[in-house]
Order: sequence, then C-alpha cells, then structure tokens
Amino acid sequence: MNDIDEGTDTPARPRRADARRNKEALLDAAATVFVTSGVEAPVRDIAAEAGVGVGTIYRHFPTRADLIIAVYRHQVEACAEAGPALLATSATPHAALGQWINLFVDFLVTKHGLAAVLQSDNAGFETLHVYFLDRLLPVCTQLLDAAADSGEIRRDLEAYALMRGVGNLCIGAEHDPRYDARLLVELLIAGLRRPR
Repeated sequence: MNDIDEGTDTPARPRRADARRNKEALLDAAATVFVTSGVEAPVRDIAAEAGVGVGTIYRHFPTRADLIIAVYRHQVEACAEAGPALLATSATPHAALGQWINLFVDFLVTKHGLAAVLQSDNAGFETLHVYFLDRLLPVCTQLLDAAADSGEIRRDLEAYALMRGVGNLCIGAEHDPRYDARLLVELLIAGLRRPR
C-alpha cells in the first residue's frame, strides 16, 4: 500500500480506527473458524462468526490465501503481545507460560493449514516462517527465563526446542478426533515444573 491516493498527489487518509477494528474482528472470527473447522471452512461460516456479509470479507481479502496469510500474521502478533501481558497478570511465570502455550496451540492449527494452502509459494511461506520465529522466539524465551528465574522450571530448556516440540505434538491433531494434542501439550508444560 502507498501513502498517496491513486490519480492524485494528495496523501491518502489514514484508515479510520473503526475500519481497523472491523478488520481485526474479521481476523479474529476467521481464526476461530479455522481452529474449529480448518482453513478450508466456507467463507459464509467466517462471515456468520464475524456478524458481517460475505462481501465484506472479500472486500478485505480477495482470495482465501490473502485471508489465511492475514490470519497467520494476526495470530503471530496476538501471541507476541500476549506473552508480556500474561507475565504481568498471571499468578506465576509458569502459569503465564502455560496460558501462552495454549494460544500458541491455537495458532499452530492455522499454521498447519497454511502450509497446505501455500505449497506452491515456498518463498512466501519461508518469509512467513522467518517472521513467525523472529516474533515468537523472544517471547517464549522471556516466559521460560521468568519461570526459570522464579525456580519453577529447569533452566536448560530453549524456546526453539519447546516450540518445536509443541508443534510436533499438534501435527495431524485436526484430522484425528481420538488424538487430543492439548492434553499432551498440557502434560508437557506440567512436566517442566521442578519438584518442590
């Protein structure tokens, strides 16, 4: 996007705050539907969740890939912003880590679907993966360091290893109703605690 209106030399007006909120509400609704129904869910389901018409979604996101990428980036930002907020409001750093990992699991459901949608665009997917690591590794590191500093968990676990382990536990969970990745992830996070 540029800062100049097409056909004129005047600066474009900044997007209104309500338009930004509406777009964020659409992304939240799409993420909710993707988590429960996968990235191939009908656009009408997303529109119903958001309380808007289907045309509104297509105005913001002309293709499904545009919508999925926007949801992906939106979820990365939500996870990145949630880490410090959870540390500030949770009873303990370990509790904050557990809550953050739950958000991360929701994100992974969308991320796995994204991989299938963008198979033909490896460069685009690689760019998103680098963005994902750049934004979320520092947040996970901050949570792990806080929990280690408080004496709740061992100090020798790296954020990349934890995130990769959680990701591996989530692979395929959306296709097998007998497999509960959340339960296994919860056990993993509980297992990080040091014996008292």
